[in-house]
Formats: sequence, C-alpha cells, structure tokens
Amino acid sequence: MEHDDEPVRGLPGPLPVGETILWQGAPDARVFLRNALHARWVAAYFAALTLYSLSQASIFGAGVSFAAGLALLGMMALFAWGVARTSIYTLTNKRVVLRVGVALSACINLPLSRTAAADLRPLERGHGDIALTLDSGRISYFFLWPHARAWRFAAPQPMLRSVPEAEKVATLLIAARSALGPIAQPVPEQPAQLIPAGAMA
Repeated sequence: MEHDDEPVRGLPGPLPVGETILWQGAPDARVFLRNALHARWVAAYFAALTLYSLSQASIFGAGVSFAAGLALLGMMALFAWGVARTSIYTLTNKRVVLRVGVALSACINLPLSRTAAADLRPLERGHGDIALTLDSGRISYFFLWPHARAWRFAAPQPMLRSVPEAEKVATLLIAARSALGPIAQPVPEQPAQLIPAGAMA
C-alpha cells in the first residue's frame, strides 16, 4: 500500500523531540457525502427532473434522468469513500497535519503558531467541520480542496472535514494553540508623513 512505509501513521516523518500526538481522525464518508458534496440536493434535483419527465408523459426522459442521477450519486459516493479512506488528520501540540489526496497524496503541515482562529461548524451526530484561519502564508484553494472552506478563494482556509466528536477536537485544538502563547495581532498601517525638505539631513 502507498502509505505502508510511513514512520508514523499520517505523518511525513518521525515526531521531533517534544512533540506529541493529541488526536488523529478522518472524514466520515457518509457525512462527507451529504454535507461536503451536497448529495441530498443532487438527489432532489434529479428526482425533480424525473418527475417532470413523467408529468410530460416522457418515459424515456424520466429513465434518462433517473439513470443519470443514479450514476452521478454513485460517483460521488465513490469519491467520498476515497476521501475517507485516504485522508488522515493529525493534531499535535505543535501543528495540524493533513495527509490527503485520492489520486495524488500530499502531506500539509500547518504550524499551530500560524493559526489565528478555528471555526467549528456542527453537523449531524456529533460530526463537524473545523476551518482554520492562518495569520500568514497562503495555500492554494484548489490544492486543498475538498479539505478547504467553501468559496474562500482569496484567503483559503484549510478544513478538517466531517470529523467525529468535532467539538472535542476543536477544544483540543484551541487548548494546544493557547499553550503556544497569544495570537499576534496585525500591526495597523501608519499613515504616510510629509517631511519638509528643510528637515532632511
């Protein structure tokens, strides 16, 4: 298997001295399918198309709509399974690591010292999405997807998707970040000052 040679599951290398794993988890495939891929809306759309075709006495159109919806939902379910199977989120006392990638595997290290905020979006059965706001640096939205907060293209936010016990994970993350010290506040820009020419040395 691709990740059989990992020195530590989900991590690109052994943990440095002083770093410990606080939590590891992965997306729940069913919760990911329903909430990240919006499977319910897709199913409702094709169901509406099928019913409309039936109302127009088009058996062929209804069959095509039903088959197309079924095929698309099947592909979405397969993708959700692949995401859940290949993704591992790791929280240590120093960083968050996303080992992700259905086709091409990647390992994304997010130092907690660069994390300015963590936003929890509760989902069903205790699951949730946790989006991270970074105070510096930038990661491509398309490189992160689907492990990114939707529509944040200008300032992409890495996201732990559909994780179980999300509130507990968010609490651990906040505690680990707080242990590293206060979050640096941006320094406000100072207005430009005009200096008389005679004052220049």
